[in-house]
Amino acid sequence: MAESARRKRRGGGRAAAVARRGEAAIEQMPWQIPVNVDRPTEPLPPEGVQAIHNAAMHILEEIGVVFLNPEALAIFKQAGCRVDGDLVRMDRAFVMEMIGKAPSTFNLTPRNPDRALPVGGNHILFGNVSSPPNYWDLELGKKVSGTRAQCQDLLKLTQYFNCIHFAGGYPVEPVDIHASVRHLDVLYDKLTITDKVMHAYSLGAERVEDVMEMVKIAGGLSEEEFQSKPHMYTNINSTSPLKHDYPMIDGCLRMVRRGQAVVVSPFTLAGAMAPVTMAGAVAQSIAESLCAIALFQYVAPGSACAIGTFTSNVDMKSGAPAFGTPEYMRSTQMTGQMARFYGLPMRSSGVCTANVPDGQAMWETSNSLWAAVQSGTHMVYHAAGWLEGGLIASPEKFIMDCEVLQQIQRYMQPATFAFGENELALDTIKEVGNDGHFFGTQHTQDRYSDAFYQPFLSDWRNYEAWEVGGGEWTAQRAHKLFKEITANFEEPPMDDATRGALQEFVARRKEEGGAPTDF
Repeated sequence: MAESARRKRRGGGRAAAVARRGEAAIEQMPWQIPVNVDRPTEPLPPEGVQAIHNAAMHILEEIGVVFLNPEALAIFKQAGCRVDGDLVRMDRAFVMEMIGKAPSTFNLTPRNPDRALPVGGNHILFGNVSSPPNYWDLELGKKVSGTRAQCQDLLKLTQYFNCIHFAGGYPVEPVDIHASVRHLDVLYDKLTITDKVMHAYSLGAERVEDVMEMVKIAGGLSEEEFQSKPHMYTNINSTSPLKHDYPMIDGCLRMVRRGQAVVVSPFTLAGAMAPVTMAGAVAQSIAESLCAIALFQYVAPGSACAIGTFTSNVDMKSGAPAFGTPEYMRSTQMTGQMARFYGLPMRSSGVCTANVPDGQAMWETSNSLWAAVQSGTHMVYHAAGWLEGGLIASPEKFIMDCEVLQQIQRYMQPATFAFGENELALDTIKEVGNDGHFFGTQHTQDRYSDAFYQPFLSDWRNYEAWEVGGGEWTAQRAHKLFKEITANFEEPPMDDATRGALQEFVARRKEEGGAPTDF
């Protein structure tokens, strides 16, 4: 099918999105791919980068990593690595040769090609909250197990907000759907409620294969077209310390063999699953990532792979995970240096430990989001909606986070640091002199509407005006927006034949039993 015809059938694009939305709930910034204009923060000197690299290579050469996947063990043995039972040791020359085959940039193209994403370079992309088993909103006022309806509402926010670029895992786990068919219903919802880049969980062969087929159907793609470039991705975590499980490696092997993208993100908590020092925790995380990426490059040279970081620390008083901490920020920056050393795109996260969308939630999340900017991250997971260390998804927190994401995008726009004659405004400074003000100058009047960032959620009135206006706290305002957005939401266009084909696929796979739950 010709690209122009496909675009027409899908009805994508920003103009179409604006037209079908009708009366907007908010005035938000347009869809854009943010460009990170800042130089990355690099806490490690060159000898520090080399020391962490050498430590990671030592782990892979001398200590080894367990792979609980027989196919992976056979591949490593074929590649000449030392395999002792399920423990694999590999020489640094092999690792670096394989890592050298991975591209430093790649694109992800969803069913709406106007939503295509460049991964790598100086781009930074934000994704929704993914995988919490629980849900909280202001109306409920308590934590509850996730449902399909709540998942759908969070997907509507994912589609609605232009600052969210990709749809990660389930924004909340809908436990009211049986685990054997949950992926079928949720992926149907994701593919119909959103037209953004999709994700597949690597939790058993059936789930990965089903999602790839559904993405093909939604995009109207032949197998050849599907394999020609990445249209979706998966993200896996190692089982720290120094272990990769069966289903996640299996899912990645299936993905790279069909040309799709893989992100490897060790979940290392310093003091518990990794050394208490940041250098040791980052070195272990790097080793756990590189050995898996080396495997995927051996199987499918040039396949799209990214290195992820999820290195934080525990509360040494309780042993509970902590997020958005100074240590989290430094480990993210350090991993960014290492990702550039290896020439790999990087993923980090927007995270917090707070239990409700309060001040703690926002300062911890802001810490982690700005660490992503500082580190040169390319994909930011969980950028909107995450609470309780990933155990709760919240629509109010989602909307509050989107305000921060828009501010980050505004911060990166060239207008905020331009220094031409118009920006220096010397004639206007002369006109105002020593006693006037700038409100009424032509220079100000020409720029007043877009000179500064305009919030959609923050309230900039003074206390008296805020009180007269109802005295609503931020989460209350976010809750009202959530209700308005979801009540008036319209799905992006999908033709009846495509929708019907997806429905038929879901029905058939359910009749066949879906996927096993004992992976």
